[in-house]
Amino acid sequence: MRMFASDLDRTLIYSERALADFKQTKMNHLIGVEKKANQNIAFMTKKSLADLRYIAENTLFVPVTTRTLEQFKRIFILSIDIPLTYAITSNGANIIYKGNPHKEWRSLVDERLKAECASLEEMIKHVESNNLKGTIKIAESLFFYYILEESIHQDTKDLIKSLANQAGWRISLQGRKLYFMPKPICKGEAVKFIKEREGITSIYGAGDSLLDHDFLKTCDFPFVPSHGELASETIGDIRYTLTQERGVAAGEEILSTIKFALAKSS
Repeated sequence: MRMFASDLDRTLIYSERALADFKQTKMNHLIGVEKKANQNIAFMTKKSLADLRYIAENTLFVPVTTRTLEQFKRIFILSIDIPLTYAITSNGANIIYKGNPHKEWRSLVDERLKAECASLEEMIKHVESNNLKGTIKIAESLFFYYILEESIHQDTKDLIKSLANQAGWRISLQGRKLYFMPKPICKGEAVKFIKEREGITSIYGAGDSLLDHDFLKTCDFPFVPSHGELASETIGDIRYTLTQERGVAAGEEILSTIKFALAKSS
């Protein structure tokens, strides 16, 4: 069996802000895929949705997201157009199996959090001493992120990265959001768990951020949008396939390429 494990935001789906960043708000054939307060707030192209539907019919499609479960549920296409067996939320802290959190997996994560890193409260205190300008958000009492009011200098980012690493945490800058993530909360370990449980033989993967590296390095065919954080990072000898396109067009390119590969091998 084959798997397609993919990040969502800024990989397959794009918020209005992300579309604006890439000057794609008026792009033809955009369709809403997420609603909040009855308004569409995230989009993909019609072709992307059609190709994703084909991929989900021919592989085990597993969304792999930093979103909380509540945020994930707002993406209505993943319950209406593309029913799922598995999803990975909260950056790997939760595996959702047939609509319900997998209790055994969450217990393993909680044990590692207690043993391997500083607590959420300790880490927040460390970071607040750096006077970052932004609003702090806490996700499911597991990790936190800043919605930055202004960009941060590379020196500041390097300092915070070192501080986080010493505490058993790591950081990832995604647009205006600066994530602080405990190392035991890891997308890669969650993907491996599903791979072993389902007897997966090959994995297609897609993701844009450093937090996606954990699972992309386990994929046989890893794709990265050319605008992504990973596109400008060198991590070991990992070789990603970078898209020619940027923004929502990059998501379409990834899905089209994977669909073609699946059709060719069937």
